[in-house]
Formats: sequence, structure tokens, C-alpha cells
Amino acid sequence: MNAIITYMKKNFKIILAVLCLSGALFAFKINGSKVNADDPEKDRLLLELLSFVIEKGHYDPAVVDDEFSKGVYKDYILALDPSKRFFLQSDIDEFAKYELDLDEQINNKELTFFELTYSRLMLRMEESKKIYKTLLATPNDFTLEESFNTDYEKMPYAKNNKELVERWRKQMKLSALSSITERLRVQESKEKSGDTSKDKQTPEVPEKTKTSELSAELGMDANSKIDKNVKNKTFAELEVESRANIGKSLDESFGFIKELTRDDWFTVYINSIMTRFDPHTSYFAPEEKERFDVSMSGKLEGIGARLQKKNDFTEISELISGGPAWRGRQLEAGDLILKVGQASSEPVDVVGMRLDDVVKKIKGPKGTIVRLTVKKVDGTIKNISIVRDVVEIEETYAKSSVVEKEGLKYGVIYLPKFYIDFENRDGRDAGKDIALEVERLKQAKVNGIVLDVRDDGGGSLSTVVDIAGLFIHEGPIVQVKSAGKKKEVLYDTDPKIEWDGPLVIMVNSFSASASEILAAAIQDYKRGIIIGSKQTYGKGTVQNVHDLNQFVRNSSVGDLGALKITTQKFYRINGGSTQREGVSSDVVMPDRYAYLKMGERDVDNAMAWDKIDAAPYTPWKVTQNFEKAIANSKARIAANPQFKLIEENAKWIDSKSNDNVYSLNIDTFKSDQNKVEETAKKYKPIYDYKSALKFTSLPYESDEYVKDPTLKEKRERWHESLSKDIYVEEALNVLDDLQTKNVVKAIPTKNLKGKLAKS
Repeated sequence: MNAIITYMKKNFKIILAVLCLSGALFAFKINGSKVNADDPEKDRLLLELLSFVIEKGHYDPAVVDDEFSKGVYKDYILALDPSKRFFLQSDIDEFAKYELDLDEQINNKELTFFELTYSRLMLRMEESKKIYKTLLATPNDFTLEESFNTDYEKMPYAKNNKELVERWRKQMKLSALSSITERLRVQESKEKSGDTSKDKQTPEVPEKTKTSELSAELGMDANSKIDKNVKNKTFAELEVESRANIGKSLDESFGFIKELTRDDWFTVYINSIMTRFDPHTSYFAPEEKERFDVSMSGKLEGIGARLQKKNDFTEISELISGGPAWRGRQLEAGDLILKVGQASSEPVDVVGMRLDDVVKKIKGPKGTIVRLTVKKVDGTIKNISIVRDVVEIEETYAKSSVVEKEGLKYGVIYLPKFYIDFENRDGRDAGKDIALEVERLKQAKVNGIVLDVRDDGGGSLSTVVDIAGLFIHEGPIVQVKSAGKKKEVLYDTDPKIEWDGPLVIMVNSFSASASEILAAAIQDYKRGIIIGSKQTYGKGTVQNVHDLNQFVRNSSVGDLGALKITTQKFYRINGGSTQREGVSSDVVMPDRYAYLKMGERDVDNAMAWDKIDAAPYTPWKVTQNFEKAIANSKARIAANPQFKLIEENAKWIDSKSNDNVYSLNIDTFKSDQNKVEETAKKYKPIYDYKSALKFTSLPYESDEYVKDPTLKEKRERWHESLSKDIYVEEALNVLDDLQTKNVVKAIPTKNLKGKLAKS
């Protein structure tokens, strides 16, 4: 999981004090060596600094021994060549000599293994470019009886170059076969519908095939190139087109790889070391640290445009609503940036420049001017000046909706992450925003609230305390323990309750960290009902992010980045850890991915589960409907054909996960795929499902639509997805069962409007 819990920052001072004792050591090494930014000495310095921080700051640092070395070796080689399409067995044999020596290399700050693997990878990648270009010049013969196994974990490395070429040939042939058969399916559908010039809507196959996943991994996602509105083509034309598309995709993929620097690859090596301490300890290179800060705060300073690489050009892929570029109305998605200038300085040509470097030039402090030379979508060249500003990424923040159900009104709040801006305590954070959404829903006179933290990977621990405190009297929310220290209990000290009505928390297998703390606290207090997957992700550790530049004086090597390090474990107020175990839902709803291994418990070096003493707390007293609501929900789910279908689909997905061998004969491949598609059609009702519920925005947001039509479009899409979400529908059913007051239900909408008008 990328998301983390960042626990306030007071522990930072402790580690800082310890590290300052060795500040002279690091300062001496830098000044004495006269390290340049591109010199390997910088890498040795980074290894030394990271090792020291880990030793002094990690909650439970692993012993750096032969077992540790084996883990680093395995993870690193896998990260370099996950599909075994670059290295030969002879390379691996050479690398394997270091498998038990990496602990010594790490301790001695040696780079021999990294230098060897890096130089060899660069060589093999250059050779691979020649391989695929040569192979793509020859048509595929799809009448041959041959197959390809995509189980890379069990796949041996190629013994020689001939075997490697054969592997590339089969990988690309499978991608081409997947593309051609999909295109033929579309064309056949058009012919059956009587439209041979323009495609009508074809039945959607809900399951993403493993062959399309393979193509995407290889940078050959030919399926995505299909335009259903083009005229039908012959098989020969489709075969030529498939190779052209694969070549284009691979060129783009290798173009991206070419942009990676030695520092980028060294970061891969560093993180193969860091994540062996635990899955959530990792190194951030300077650019990654900046992206992490943006993800945590939900804002940045710049022009408000998302960029992507398109061959040698930098293309604008999206304008962020409310940002300077969006307000200026001069840029649009599809524009290509040719030059970038700062204020009155001479513009710099950015064609062919790394995307990260282009981004650095365009971003900048609020109030400064950046000048862009762009090639517009219509082909014209324009010079555009934009005043940079603070850009808020709306998708980061909490949002709410209201829905009427049988005469009652309910609120749904979606929280994508527990965000906070550590640099500005007056800025937006999840705690403040959820409090505001709750207040707005109260003003709308809702009868219950659903708080949706599905897919929420965590964030700030302090915001969890604030949010949980909205629903209870004062009391403990979470317990935190540092290595060798007494536990600390974090309390909600405000006796005020913002919402004392029915409450449901929605979770799934990807609800992690802060999401789990919130769900656990609500569950332990019996304040609300937890509904969702069998259990949440199971991340019960706390990370701090430390700027490594803080620990080095008079640095001449430039930005050293940051370390995200596990410093603590947190525990429920009942004493149990969420580590590995997660939070078990009160009501378990069938989950399409329930049988796949995706949680913390499935990571080989995850920290262990344990338990401490409970904190004194008083459960919520108004719980007379809890057991009834839970029992009713379980009965509804068991009897619901849609949920039965989801459960059946989950088992089918699990069974298909072991199907790794694909025929490269077109007749056999089509037959196999037809069988898969026929089975997949059985599960199409899962995607077609739509309830009768109508979700709407609160008045304040409706007013914003006038200024921001894009926001209106986003909310309409969200409301549409809510109406098709059977999980949300069942959460609202639970709110129905939790009602404790006599309320009038099923008032016709038109009569209700009349009564409101008269009042």
C-alpha cells in the first residue's frame, strides 16, 4: 500500500536529536570528499545515512544478515525484470554470487552489486529494443500449434539469446492475438447488427482478460487502440495493424524507460533494501517526496494541469478544475508544450526533455509567472502566460451526497484518504472537512449517515481522532506504542457529539491504516455498524516521513530525498492490533476479490500481530437495534440474487487466476476466449445493476456548478455510480433498521414537496 499513517511529528524530534550526534560525521564526509551530485559517493552517503536512521528510528529493525540479503536480492531482481524478458540465466548466475553478500555490501556501503546489475540491465534493454523491432517486421503465423505460459514466477530465465528472442516473439504474438480476436469480435457484432460501417454498442464483457493485462504490463496494450467506429478490415490488415500498434506501444514504453536516470534505478535498489525492514518503510527520491506531499495535502503550487509524455512531447492530459490553467481557458487537453519560460527570461525548448524536468520548470510559487509555447490541438502555435497559484486537487477531498429512501433522507460521505497539510495547520484536512460535511447533512435533516472509506489507504493519524470524535462523547480512539516505551492513548477530548444518529461505516479489503483505526474505534464503541469485505487490509503500523537533508550539514550533493520509516504500532482501544488481522466487518458482503491474496497478511515480511491491555472506554448506550439490524442485513444478503452472483463471480475469478497457459493458434485461442466470454456474460448483471435510488448534491455544491460545470459533471458521474452500487444500497438498508424514532415513511415525493412549500 502506498498510503501511510503519519503520526503527528513529535517523534521526529527524538530521532533528530539522536542523529544530530553524528552530524559532524556526515558533514565531514561530504566536505572531505567533495561529492558531486552524479558521483557514486552520493549513493554511499545515502546508504550510510539511511542505515543509521533505520537503526536508531525503526520500531523493530530487522537484523541485516544472510536471510535479509536473500530477501533484498529476490525483491530487487524481481523489480528489475518482473516478466523475465531482459536477463539471461547467465546474468542471474553471475548475480547470484552476491545473494548472501548483500548484507556485507550494505554495511560496508559497497555498490558492486548495484553497478553490475545496472550496467547489465541497460545493455539487455538495448538488445531487447533490437529484438522486438526485428520480430515485428515479420508477420505472425497463427496457424501454428504453440502456446505461451504467463506464470513468470515459475518461468525459468532464458538460457541464451535464442531463447530470449523466442520469448519475446511469443509474448508479442499473444498480445497481437488478443488484439486481433477482440477486433474480429467487434466486427462480427457489427455485421450481426446490420451495421458494417459504424459500430453500434456491443455487449460488454465484464471480465478484463489476463491477456490484456499481459499486454499492458509489456507496454503493448494493443486492445486499447481499438476504435469501434472504423470500417471492417480483413484478417491480413488486422495482423499488420496489430504489429504496428505493438511497436508503437513498445516504443513509448522504452521511451519512458530511457528517461529514467541512474539515480532512479538506484532508488529501486535502495527500496529493495528498505522494504525488507517492513513493507511500509521506503525511500523517497526528491521528486517522489514532493508527490507524496501533494497526495497528503491535496494541493500544490503551479498551473493546475496534469501532464503526460507523448513520444518526445509533453502533452496536457487534463486541466484541474479551479486551477490557473482552467480559469485562463487558453489551454486544453491535447495541447503539446514546446517551450517553457520563467517570467521575462528566455523560454527553454522542452521537446525531448524528461517529463519530471518539464514539470519542475512549469511548477513554481504562487504569484510567479510561467510562459508556455504550445502547439494547440488545431495545429496552431501560441504563447501563453499563466500566473501560478495554489491548486487544490478536488478528488483528494471528502464529498457528500443525499438520497431519499421511503420517505427518509440519508447522507453518504466519501473519504478517499485521511489528508492533512503538515506545513499549514490552517489548511484543509480530513477532520475539518468531515465535520463540515456532517454539519451540512444535519442541516439537510438526514436520518442517518454512511461514511464510505472503501479503498481509503490511510493518511494522518490525528485526523482519525478528530473524525471519530464527531460521533462519540470524549474518550480514547487509538493506542500507540513505540519500541521499548509505554503505550500512549490518543483521546477525543471534546465532549460535543456532532452526530448522534444512525451510523454505518463502509470498508473493503483495501481500507487500510487510518481507515482501520476509524472502523475499529466505531466498532469497539458499538457506535455504528461496519459493513463490507470480510476484513480490511491489516496495516497496523505508523510511519513518519523524515527529510534526510535535515541530518546533513553543508551538503554539496543536492537534495537527498526522504525516508518513510515505521516507528510505531497502533492498537484498538480493546487492546487488539489491526496488524495483519485488519477489522472484521459486522456485516460481510460478498466481494469479487475476496479469494485473492492482497492483504498485509499476504506479505512475507509484514510485522506480526500482537495485543496489549485495553484502554478504559464506555460503549455507546443506544444500541438496542444493532443486533436486529445486523441480522436483517445478513438475511437480505443471503437471499439477494445479486450478492449470490457476486460471490459466485469471486470464486470464478479465483479459479481463473491459475490459468496461465494460452494457445497461440488462433482457432484454439478464439475457442478458449469464447468460453471465457460466455462465462463472463453470466456475471454481466453485476455491472448492469441499478437501484431506484436517486442521489443529489447538497445546496452549497449545486451553487458551485454555475461556476464549475466540470464539478457538476464529476458529481453526476459519482451519483450515477452510487445508484449502481449495491453495497451502498445495503448500507442504506442498515440505516433503515437502525432507526430508533417513529418516522413517517413512504410519503409521495410530490406530496412531500407540497407540505414543505406550505410550511
